[in-house]
Amino acid sequence: MGTNEVSYVRRLVGELIRAHRVRAGFTQKDAGKKLRISESLVGAVERAERIPANELLLEMEELFAANGALKDCCDMLDEEKYPPKFVGYAKAERTARIINGYETMVIPGLLQTEAYAYALHRVRVPAYTEAEVVSRVEARLERQSVLTRTPPPHVGYVIEESVLERCLGGPGVLKEQLQHILDCVERYQHLTVQVMPTAQPSHAGLWGSFQLLSTEGGRGLVYVESRGGDRYISQPDQVIDTFDLFGILRAQAHNPWTSAEIIEKKMGQL
Repeated sequence: MGTNEVSYVRRLVGELIRAHRVRAGFTQKDAGKKLRISESLVGAVERAERIPANELLLEMEELFAANGALKDCCDMLDEEKYPPKFVGYAKAERTARIINGYETMVIPGLLQTEAYAYALHRVRVPAYTEAEVVSRVEARLERQSVLTRTPPPHVGYVIEESVLERCLGGPGVLKEQLQHILDCVERYQHLTVQVMPTAQPSHAGLWGSFQLLSTEGGRGLVYVESRGGDRYISQPDQVIDTFDLFGILRAQAHNPWTSAEIIEKKMGQL
């Protein structure tokens, strides 16, 4: 369902938010001030025109003393935010101990700037509606809160060098994106970014991109996105093989310090 077709779940959540706001004695304007968002955003959420982030729902839960009703909406809205096969991965990602990924085409979602994410979603074929673009980008940016979680996960990415040269959204957007990666690497000691050199004739990742994580309980999950259909893999033998594959990729890529120098050099060329 496109996000311009408002679902029953979104309408229900919007109505619940409105009911609890009114019961708590807040106008939309007053609620917006308390929540540090605009009055128009409060209205858009209540009319189901916008999907509220989990953080916003939890803040509303506390402000309106909703007795768990709005907190329970978080899980329901996950299916509105993400493709069906990605929902399980997105939920597991929030509490994961380890998050790894190999990217051949674009910057990893957890490291994307808002401008880069918008540029990426606006060139999709078949095209998203503008409402779908906004919804997808907001969901992607919401996922990035995992980087500041306490305790943080160990996050590692291997990115093909060519990804750092693709001017998605134009040189200005790419330059901002590359600077953002460098800032993240400097800020988060639990984040490692490595560049796979284009000059390397072959390596272990030539079959394509993948995302993988290890949950709090030690369960491994793999998500593979492809034109032929996304796959969500949890079979232990296949997960172990993918973790082994990622280890080989890290060994074949530039080390993190050389990778940072390469990103900085490419940024200087824009």
